[in-house]
Amino acid sequence: MNSASALRQYQSVNTDVLVSDASPHRLIQMLMEGGLSRMAQARGALEHGQLAMKGELIGKAISIVGGLRGALDMERGGDVAANLDRLYEYMGNRLVEANANADVTIIDEVSRLMRTIKSGWDGIAP
Repeated sequence: MNSASALRQYQSVNTDVLVSDASPHRLIQMLMEGGLSRMAQARGALEHGQLAMKGELIGKAISIVGGLRGALDMERGGDVAANLDRLYEYMGNRLVEANANADVTIIDEVSRLMRTIKSGWDGIAP
Protein backbone atom coordinates (compact mmCIF):
# COMPACT_ATOMS: atom_id res chain seq x y z
CA MET A 1 0.00 0.00 0.00
CA ASN A 2 1.50 3.34 -0.98
CA SER A 3 1.28 6.42 1.21
CA ALA A 4 -1.48 8.03 -0.87
CA SER A 5 -3.79 5.02 -0.56
CA ALA A 6 -2.97 4.71 3.15
CA LEU A 7 -3.92 8.37 3.63
CA ARG A 8 -7.20 7.85 1.74
CA GLN A 9 -7.96 4.81 3.89
CA TYR A 10 -7.27 6.77 7.08
CA GLN A 11 -9.44 9.67 5.88
CA SER A 12 -12.25 7.26 5.04
CA VAL A 13 -12.13 5.66 8.48
CA ASN A 14 -11.83 9.05 10.16
CA THR A 15 -14.83 10.38 8.20
CA ASP A 16 -16.88 7.27 9.05
CA VAL A 17 -16.18 7.83 12.75
CA LEU A 18 -17.09 11.51 12.55
CA VAL A 19 -20.35 10.72 10.75
CA SER A 20 -21.35 7.94 13.14
CA ASP A 21 -20.78 10.21 16.16
CA ALA A 22 -22.45 13.32 14.66
CA SER A 23 -25.84 14.73 15.61
CA PRO A 24 -28.35 15.38 12.81
CA HIS A 25 -27.52 19.09 13.10
CA ARG A 26 -23.79 18.37 12.74
CA LEU A 27 -24.41 16.10 9.75
CA ILE A 28 -26.05 18.99 7.88
CA GLN A 29 -23.10 21.21 8.81
CA MET A 30 -20.74 18.55 7.47
CA LEU A 31 -22.67 18.39 4.19
CA MET A 32 -22.48 22.17 3.83
CA GLU A 33 -18.75 22.14 4.63
CA GLY A 34 -18.25 19.38 2.07
CA GLY A 35 -20.17 21.32 -0.57
CA LEU A 36 -18.13 24.45 0.07
CA SER A 37 -14.93 22.44 -0.08
CA ARG A 38 -15.88 20.79 -3.39
CA MET A 39 -16.82 24.14 -4.91
CA ALA A 40 -13.50 25.68 -3.82
CA GLN A 41 -11.63 22.69 -5.26
CA ALA A 42 -13.64 22.93 -8.50
CA ARG A 43 -12.78 26.61 -8.75
CA GLY A 44 -9.09 25.78 -8.36
CA ALA A 45 -9.30 22.96 -10.91
CA LEU A 46 -10.97 25.30 -13.39
CA GLU A 47 -8.34 27.98 -12.84
CA HIS A 48 -5.62 25.38 -13.51
CA GLY A 49 -7.31 24.06 -16.66
CA GLN A 50 -8.15 20.69 -15.09
CA LEU A 51 -11.55 20.42 -16.76
CA ALA A 52 -12.20 16.76 -15.97
CA MET A 53 -11.41 17.34 -12.29
CA LYS A 54 -13.60 20.47 -12.33
CA GLY A 55 -16.50 18.43 -13.67
CA GLU A 56 -16.04 15.69 -11.09
CA LEU A 57 -15.89 18.16 -8.21
CA ILE A 58 -18.90 20.16 -9.39
CA GLY A 59 -20.76 16.86 -9.73
CA LYS A 60 -19.95 16.08 -6.10
CA ALA A 61 -21.11 19.56 -5.05
CA ILE A 62 -24.37 19.04 -6.95
CA SER A 63 -24.86 15.71 -5.15
CA ILE A 64 -24.29 17.39 -1.79
CA VAL A 65 -26.81 20.12 -2.60
CA GLY A 66 -29.23 17.35 -3.58
CA GLY A 67 -28.56 15.65 -0.25
CA LEU A 68 -29.30 18.86 1.62
CA ARG A 69 -32.49 19.26 -0.38
CA GLY A 70 -33.49 15.68 0.35
CA ALA A 71 -32.93 16.19 4.08
CA LEU A 72 -35.55 18.93 4.28
CA ASP A 73 -38.62 18.09 6.33
CA MET A 74 -41.28 19.61 4.12
CA GLU A 75 -44.08 18.62 6.51
CA ARG A 76 -42.70 20.24 9.63
CA GLY A 77 -40.48 22.84 7.99
CA GLY A 78 -43.23 25.03 6.59
CA ASP A 79 -42.19 28.09 4.62
CA VAL A 80 -38.55 27.80 5.67
CA ALA A 81 -38.25 24.30 4.17
CA ALA A 82 -40.12 25.36 1.03
CA ASN A 83 -37.83 28.36 0.56
CA LEU A 84 -34.71 26.26 1.15
CA ASP A 85 -36.01 23.67 -1.32
CA ARG A 86 -36.31 26.34 -4.03
CA LEU A 87 -32.91 27.78 -3.12
CA TYR A 88 -31.22 24.37 -3.24
CA GLU A 89 -32.88 23.68 -6.59
CA TYR A 90 -31.57 27.01 -7.90
CA MET A 91 -28.08 26.26 -6.56
CA GLY A 92 -28.03 22.84 -8.23
CA ASN A 93 -29.15 24.34 -11.54
CA ARG A 94 -26.52 27.06 -11.29
CA LEU A 95 -23.80 24.50 -10.62
CA VAL A 96 -24.86 22.59 -13.74
CA GLU A 97 -24.57 25.86 -15.64
CA ALA A 98 -21.16 26.59 -14.05
CA ASN A 99 -19.94 23.18 -15.17
CA ALA A 100 -21.27 23.52 -18.72
CA ASN A 101 -19.84 27.01 -19.17
CA ALA A 102 -16.69 26.63 -17.05
CA ASP A 103 -17.81 29.75 -15.17
CA VAL A 104 -15.99 30.62 -11.94
CA THR A 105 -18.38 33.47 -11.16
CA ILE A 106 -21.29 31.04 -10.86
CA ILE A 107 -19.28 28.79 -8.55
CA ASP A 108 -18.55 31.87 -6.43
CA GLU A 109 -22.26 32.82 -6.40
CA VAL A 110 -23.33 29.37 -5.19
CA SER A 111 -20.52 29.32 -2.62
CA ARG A 112 -21.75 32.65 -1.22
CA LEU A 113 -25.30 31.29 -1.00
CA MET A 114 -24.07 28.14 0.76
CA ARG A 115 -22.00 30.17 3.23
CA THR A 116 -25.06 32.33 4.02
CA ILE A 117 -27.23 29.26 4.64
CA LYS A 118 -24.48 27.64 6.70
CA SER A 119 -24.07 30.77 8.82
CA GLY A 120 -27.77 30.63 9.68
CA TRP A 121 -27.60 26.89 10.37
CA ASP A 122 -24.54 27.35 12.58
CA GLY A 123 -26.44 30.02 14.50
CA ILE A 124 -29.15 27.59 15.56
CA ALA A 125 -26.80 24.95 16.94
CA PRO A 126 -28.44 22.92 19.70
